[in-house]
Amino acid sequence: MHFLVSIQWGYVASGLLVGALVGLTGVGGGSLMTPILILLFGVPPVAAVGTDLLYASVTKTVGSFVHGAHHTIDWRVVRRLAMGSVPAAIATLFLLNRLGIDSHKTNALVSDVLGSALLVTAAALVFRPWLLKIYASRVGKLSPKLTIRYTVLTGVVLGILVASSSVGAGALGVTALILLYPELPAVRLVGSDIAHAVPLTLVAGAGHWLLGNVDFTLMGTLLMGSIPGILIGSALAPRIPEVYLRRVMAVVLAAVAVKLFL
Repeated sequence: MHFLVSIQWGYVASGLLVGALVGLTGVGGGSLMTPILILLFGVPPVAAVGTDLLYASVTKTVGSFVHGAHHTIDWRVVRRLAMGSVPAAIATLFLLNRLGIDSHKTNALVSDVLGSALLVTAAALVFRPWLLKIYASRVGKLSPKLTIRYTVLTGVVLGILVASSSVGAGALGVTALILLYPELPAVRLVGSDIAHAVPLTLVAGAGHWLLGNVDFTLMGTLLMGSIPGILIGSALAPRIPEVYLRRVMAVVLAAVAVKLFL
C-alpha cells in the first residue's frame, strides 16, 4: 500500500498518454514528454532530455515488437536511417559535453533547440499534405541511389535533433520517410520510424547517462504508464486514421514551443 501511495501518478498518466500516441502515429515521444517534464514537473532541460531518451528507448522497443508482429517495419529503411543518426547523435553528445553539461548556457541551448524542433514538428504535422504535393510535382520519385543517400542524410539530421532535444524522430522522421518512400503504406512508415528510434534513443540516452543526466526513478515511473500505452497504441495503429490526432498534436506542440521561448 505504501508503494502505491509513493508513486507519482502524474508521471504514470503522462507516460500512458504519450506511449499511446507514439504507438498510434509514431509521433509524440520527445515532442510531448520532454516539454511535459520541463513545464509541468520542473525537471531541468538537460535532465529531461536525458531521462526521456532512455525512457523512449524502452518504450519504442516494446512498440517495435508489436509492429514487427504485424509486419509493419521495413528493416532496410531502419538500417539506412541508423547509418546517419547514430554517429550524428554521438558527435552531438560530444559537443554538449564540451559546452559543460551542467552549465546554464547548455540548459538554455537545449531549451532553444527543443522549442525550435517543436515548431518545425508542428509545421510538419500541419503541412504534410501540401509538402507531399509540392514534392511530388517538383521532385517526383527519386532513384534508388538518391533515396539511400537522402535517407542516411535524414538520419544525420534526426541524430542531431534527438541527441540535443529528444525531439524529431517522430513527426519529422515520418514526414521525411513519406517523401522518400511514397510507395510504402503509412503504418509501415510509422513502424519503421519507431524501430529506428530504438538504437538512436538508446545511444543518445546512454550518452546522457554517462554525463549524469538521467533520473532512473523518474524513468521507471514513466515506463509504468508508457509500456501499456504503446502496446495499446501499436495494436490500434493499423485500424485508426491518424489525421485528427495529427492536427490536435500540432496545436499542442506549437503552444508548448511558444511557452518554452517565453
